[in-house]
Amino acid sequence: MTLLLFVGSLLSTMAIGVPVAFALLVSGAVLMWQLDMFNAQIIAENVIHGADSYPLLAVPFFLLAGEIMNKGGLSRRLINLALALIGHVHGGLGYVTILAAVLLAALSGSAVADAAMLAALLFPLMTAAGHDPARSAGLIAASSLVAPIIPPSIGFIVFGVAANVSISRLFMAGIAPGIMLALAVTLTWWWLSGRDNVAPQPRRSLAEVLAALRESAFALMMPVIIIAGLKMGVFTPTEAGVVAAVYALVVSLVVYRELSWQVLYDSFAGAARTSAVVMLLVAAAAVSAWLITVANIPQQVVSLLDPLIGNPMLLMAAMMLLVIIVGTALDLTPTILILVPVLMPLVKAAGIDPVYFGIMFMINCAIGLITPPVGVVLNTVAGVGRVSMDRVMAGVWPFMLVQFAFMFLLVLFPDLVTVPAQWFR
Repeated sequence: MTLLLFVGSLLSTMAIGVPVAFALLVSGAVLMWQLDMFNAQIIAENVIHGADSYPLLAVPFFLLAGEIMNKGGLSRRLINLALALIGHVHGGLGYVTILAAVLLAALSGSAVADAAMLAALLFPLMTAAGHDPARSAGLIAASSLVAPIIPPSIGFIVFGVAANVSISRLFMAGIAPGIMLALAVTLTWWWLSGRDNVAPQPRRSLAEVLAALRESAFALMMPVIIIAGLKMGVFTPTEAGVVAAVYALVVSLVVYRELSWQVLYDSFAGAARTSAVVMLLVAAAAVSAWLITVANIPQQVVSLLDPLIGNPMLLMAAMMLLVIIVGTALDLTPTILILVPVLMPLVKAAGIDPVYFGIMFMINCAIGLITPPVGVVLNTVAGVGRVSMDRVMAGVWPFMLVQFAFMFLLVLFPDLVTVPAQWFR
């Protein structure tokens, strides 16, 4: 009864247009009323303690770093480097998009930010070269999904806090699956673009390639500093966010000198607004998470899926299907905050590695960013690229199907995630 009441109140409030954060508060209040323990002070205390988390300090710093990189010239230089390296091959602009997405993912950790940057800079180039606009928009949307998986990932920070899993381990374990996901998109583009009669970009000279490499050297150093620092224990993920923000600020102001005071103010304001949205969601979810535990909902879910606990592979497949369904209606952060407290007891009961589950969960949530009807990344590409939503959806579905197939391949062969994770640890 409590499970149905929680889900019903959450879905019904969202259905009438209540923002997710407030819907979580309403569903929590409904649960408290059902349990005959309604107390506004308890709600307020959980909201405050939910946001009072040291690891979550990494979120505003990484968001600020991403804003500064996009507006300070770092991201643009990485895209220019990708153009110089592989823009001349057949279908080269598509491969440039994928390579640029991987490079940007190691800087921003946000699929929406990367999709906006790629759509602004590469979508006009692809359409001018003769590529199908729908397919080009679909490729940009699908490529940007590596951002929540390759570190530094804001999604992994939220997941680590919600699931009480090491964020550093999640970061290191996300490197190989993120690259493999990009390779899956690359193969799909190779198959789709093989019959296109589109002239490639002119081959850049060695001097131009070296110039692009020299221009982007400072941008390329940042993910190296972050990953090396985390691996060697020089700083924590939270401190890594500070390092990333300060590094991006110094490079943009001192080296590239493209950041005016007005743009710097806009960067801080944009990061503050996005951080406020994320932190309000986290704070509101803390109320629901506490009441989910008090109402014994995880145990109810465990009892429902008890026949699958003895078979971790089937259980993972069932949980992935659940996340797919939820991901069509919710953004990445709400999906994490709502499902993780419910599913983690199942993961522990079945003996599934929490880091492996975190990687799979994040891949699934990332793909949810391009699944209609919500599809935040789809809306971003459509808006920035000035192309209709219908065309973006028509172009993205081949990539989306391949990404789902890749995800279930990882369900069948967990070693593809766990073995490389040991290497990077």
